[in-house]
Amino acid sequence: QVQLVESGGGLVQAGGSLRLSCAASGLTFSRYGMGWFRQAPGKDREFVAAVDWHGITYYADSVKGRFTISRDNAKNTVYLQMNSLKPEDTAVYYCAAGLTSLRPASVVAYDYWGQGTQVTASS
Repeated sequence: QVQLVESGGGLVQAGGSLRLSCAASGLTFSRYGMGWFRQAPGKDREFVAAVDWHGITYYADSVKGRFTISRDNAKNTVYLQMNSLKPEDTAVYYCAAGLTSLRPASVVAYDYWGQGTQVTASS
């Protein structure tokens, strides 16, 4: 049974930082591409960042230069370091895992999803 468990969300002031973690179990983690998506109230789920099994990273334009995705295969964990947070970053953040390395920014590339963690950046 595959499980993805996010942690690290919370409330911060604009300009602050948070680090999200996603612990994976029930899969061969090193073979999976990992992604972070977010969904704000009334909006579609959108791509934030991804790292494929080679370690190549991808970012949405809106977070480039502020967010960093990384993975630790020994710990079966993917991280999202978020700096210079803005109110528009407020959303539920979801971790996802997928075997394909194609279209890492698309939700269809992912087979498994976590339950999400709330991130709120107040102005």
